[in-house]
Amino acid sequence: MIFLKKVDSNDYDVVIDTKGQLLWNNASEYEKSLIIITSQEVTKYYINYLDGRNISWIVLGEEKVDLTHALEVLKEKNNVERVAIVGGPTINTGFLSSGLIDEISLLIGPGIDARQGMPTVFDNLPSNHEVIKLKLLDVRKYDNGALWIRYKL
Repeated sequence: MIFLKKVDSNDYDVVIDTKGQLLWNNASEYEKSLIIITSQEVTKYYINYLDGRNISWIVLGEEKVDLTHALEVLKEKNNVERVAIVGGPTINTGFLSSGLIDEISLLIGPGIDARQGMPTVFDNLPSNHEVIKLKLLDVRKYDNGALWIRYKL
């Protein structure tokens, strides 16, 4: 693992960018401190790019980020106790497959989207994967018709 902490903060936005492809403004332009977590496939150019923008970063995992280790480092080095994953199906499935999700929070908006080929909340689980049973924690209804549903794994 290689680690560079640029700032101390009580609140972080943590981004998993396995190959170091996302571009950023200077860290001072963001409300929360950024931490980019990437794999060893990242180039030195990208690490220098983050340094030049005063953005903290962690490199761990050879071809992909070791999510379990990433959370351990965030806790040890940045005192991160709780994370919310706001991601697409690939990152969601990565955290789920690593046993790192204890709650699922879904916000369902009032509308119909029938576009083909759109990703689901979790993609790429093996077809023989057992159904993961969830326990309903809470349902909130909003005036605009939206629902916020929370489940415990």
